[in-house]
Amino acid sequence: MNDEGRPRRRRIRRGAVAGATAAVLALLCCSGGTAAFFLTELGGESAEVMTPMSLTCEEDHTVDVQGDMPRLSWYGERQLRNAAVIIKVGQDMKVPPRGWVIAIATAIQESGLRNLANSTVRQSQNLPNEGVGADHDSLGLFQQRASWGSVTQRMDPAYAARKFYEKLLAVPGWQDMPLTLAAQKVQVSAFPDAYAKHEDVAGQIVDALAGGAARTVQIGRRSVCDAAADGKIAASGYTAPIPGGVGSGFRTASRPRHNGVDIAAEKGTPIRAAATGRVLVARCDPDSSGNHSCDVDGYPGKGGCGWFVDILHAGRVITRYCHMVRQPRVTPGQRVAAGEVIGEVGSSGNSSGPHLHFEVHGDADRSSRGAIDPVPFMAQRGAPLGPEE
Repeated sequence: MNDEGRPRRRRIRRGAVAGATAAVLALLCCSGGTAAFFLTELGGESAEVMTPMSLTCEEDHTVDVQGDMPRLSWYGERQLRNAAVIIKVGQDMKVPPRGWVIAIATAIQESGLRNLANSTVRQSQNLPNEGVGADHDSLGLFQQRASWGSVTQRMDPAYAARKFYEKLLAVPGWQDMPLTLAAQKVQVSAFPDAYAKHEDVAGQIVDALAGGAARTVQIGRRSVCDAAADGKIAASGYTAPIPGGVGSGFRTASRPRHNGVDIAAEKGTPIRAAATGRVLVARCDPDSSGNHSCDVDGYPGKGGCGWFVDILHAGRVITRYCHMVRQPRVTPGQRVAAGEVIGEVGSSGNSSGPHLHFEVHGDADRSSRGAIDPVPFMAQRGAPLGPEE
């Protein structure tokens, strides 16, 4: 992790795991994947899945509103320039990067990052706009009502962003709230859960425009890059599920069906939700003989994930947490916040020692086909698994 003495500009470093940790983890044996799972309890949240971008993490990267916009497949130049204005206003106001992500996600939901006017404004006033909104007198990127300012003010992206941030900063504890709750405190929307599905894309936009800033964590009055551990939440909305280095990795030559990574920890170590989401499954996975024997330590070859939890996040991402010591603290359908404790490390199921088997799946696919390598995924969200080189 980064410390006080590191320079302000920092870069992701992946790779070497401390020797002692690797030696311990090399002895662990856990479920080789999820090929045997036939689970279909997926919900209806939908969002386009984006490929994470490889970026440095530069806290002092000032957004150039007038400069060239990056080429991103899901939004055009005009929309990204609006996003740049939102971020730049946040930078000028000294709002932590988490606020930028919340603001971008809110504007995606409210306007698709377009400066929308209603039909009356388009007919009666000669104001620049990028489409027609449909909600009464709501205007601009955040579809703000008349109480937020004049028509001209609300149609100014910089003014609209500033008003959003002013209201956000007035919400006690906003940085520790799930994105959808923080956004709702500002917007008071008729659809309060709608913002959540844009969180992952908003983080990627912030990263693309602000040098990886969605990976920063606010600790006191300073921002630290890639320090989302022990429950600290990165601006992207992600945190490491437990501290510790990765030993047995994703689909290695010796374990090609290992669809996650293993992180050694003492039995009883709290396991935290990697991001805000909805619990899909929280139960005992039967062993290879079909027995639900998760309340005792497992052994190599036993089969099964033991006590485990699956959580669905924004962007149709699913995370899985296996080998818990006892029944999880959460239940299917429950909403959990990033960093919320969902269970404790154990050795149930196909395991030879206490550890967390952690998986990430894309496109809401809980089978082995949807599994992706958790190490680069989490690193690109400011919540790296294991120590830096």
